[in-house]
Amino acid sequence: MIFIRLLRRRLKFMDVKYFIIWILSILLVIWIIENDVFSMSECIKPIRENGNAESDINFVRLNDDVKESEFKKVNEEYAHYSDKIYPYNRNTPLIFVGGVPRSGTTLMRAMLDAHPGIRCGEETRIIPRLIYMRNQWTNSKKERERLSNAGMSDDVIDSAVGAFILEVIVKHGKSAPHLCNKDPLVLRYSAYMKNVFPNSKFILMIRDGRATVHSIISRRVTITGFNLESYRDCLVRWNTIIEQMYAQCIEVGSESCMPVYYEQLVLHPEKTMKNILNFLNISWSDNVIHHEKFIGDEISLSKVERSSDQVIKPVNLEALSSWVGKIPSDVLNQMDMVAPMLRKLGYDPFANPPNYGDPDSKIKENTFHVQQNKEYWRQLAKKYSIHIKDGIN
Repeated sequence: MIFIRLLRRRLKFMDVKYFIIWILSILLVIWIIENDVFSMSECIKPIRENGNAESDINFVRLNDDVKESEFKKVNEEYAHYSDKIYPYNRNTPLIFVGGVPRSGTTLMRAMLDAHPGIRCGEETRIIPRLIYMRNQWTNSKKERERLSNAGMSDDVIDSAVGAFILEVIVKHGKSAPHLCNKDPLVLRYSAYMKNVFPNSKFILMIRDGRATVHSIISRRVTITGFNLESYRDCLVRWNTIIEQMYAQCIEVGSESCMPVYYEQLVLHPEKTMKNILNFLNISWSDNVIHHEKFIGDEISLSKVERSSDQVIKPVNLEALSSWVGKIPSDVLNQMDMVAPMLRKLGYDPFANPPNYGDPDSKIKENTFHVQQNKEYWRQLAKKYSIHIKDGIN
């Protein structure tokens, strides 16, 4: 009996002890929450530039149901953890720069990259391939049926494709408030991309097809479907692609897609860039008209891209009419038939040389400087392009 009484007394003591521990645990949890001992940013594990945990530049991936209008609230919530938290999801207002290759897309992205709030970076090359693959799946009746029977609806595929593209754009370069992608042929699929990224905007670079084709052929730029031995074949191919891109631009609407003429960008860069930044709802920065000053530091270039040796220079007139006198006469005489999009886009198909307009005085000065220092620019170009050794400048 004495043993039982002692045991009961011991159990009562244990109940009180555990009750006290329970109360203390609750108080500890409340104290931790009130004092924010454990940073939420550590729980979310933001993406850190180059995987470096010491970096203070972070991206935070949000669920796709979080609207763009709520991003500011997220920023405010995490402001005391870091002043450089960038939330992102498929509602992020991405910028896509494209056009037929050799139409000034690299110059455009370099000028945007010079802006302290924008990052475009080099061509990813993988994004247009993925979109093309997705397009092949859905355009094939048989494959579409197989996917449907496997539960692979358009929503499932597009969610996966969108997530993949988003991660590539976010992680393949330095962080910035405004993210941009420059894979020229992506703009063949602007309507699809607008569906996947509803707040995205598109800059369609348009250039005189004769200049574009001459650049492709003279610089030996390999593009699927372009026969580098024939100006006629290349012009026909240019016409097909720019027609598709222009139609896509019209389809997504003027609020989402802005055609930009390469010639006007070169002749009047400040005016053109002000229009572009206004279209993108991004504040002005003089950096964008002095992009050459930021090459190598703020602006990274791919040594294998054919335009890298050109965009290291200030905006100039060198490439504007370099095609004149290079296209065979039989092709020139049939230009309206070979490339009808020239006229539709406002170019005179029979003007040789064409009159694109008068350049700003600063552009004349830039051109004089480039022409007077050709060897300097050639030596500098070797640092940024592997193609200079081929004698291409």
